[in-house]
Amino acid sequence: MNEIVFDISLSADEYIRVYKGSAKHVVTRALDGRTVRFPANILQPFLLHRGIYGRFRIRFDAQGRFSKIDKLA
Repeated sequence: MNEIVFDISLSADEYIRVYKGSAKHVVTRALDGRTVRFPANILQPFLLHRGIYGRFRIRFDAQGRFSKIDKLA
């Protein structure tokens, strides 16, 4: 299984653009230097009043499709 680990700092105001329809993807840099683009809605379970902050791991299946996202400690 493939995975990408990245840090994100996304304010609640920035994330609200997803609900308004003006943002559908998040673009960030993985810890290994790759640029990562993924659907913003997969971060929704981690949204707090102040936004989304922390280190996350996205896992992909053998076909490269999204499988799971975890917040790392």
